[in-house]
Amino acid sequence: MFKHIDTNSGAELRFVFDGQQISARDGDTVAAALLAAGVVVFRQTPNKSVDRGPFCLMGACYDCLVMIDDQMVQACQTQVQQGMKVASPSAVGRFATAAQEDIV
Repeated sequence: MFKHIDTNSGAELRFVFDGQQISARDGDTVAAALLAAGVVVFRQTPNKSVDRGPFCLMGACYDCLVMIDDQMVQACQTQVQQGMKVASPSAVGRFATAAQEDIV
């Protein structure tokens, strides 16, 4: 659905989203890279678990929220960095719950 326009610019970068390796180009936002990789659901709403993904792509709506380094950020406003670990907020909750269950 989304793809890069071939401009032969920007070094290739890699990052992880919910355990999946994603390729990006230097200068891409996290949202652009995820959409180009075919990822359209970035998170689920906390109350009803409704899928959410980028809507405005300019920082006005907050539908593209993701977790990076334990901080909630807008994927459309965050530039990809080599090796960064990105997680959907719902995945973070599942991983945290599983880790707590392992401890008990």
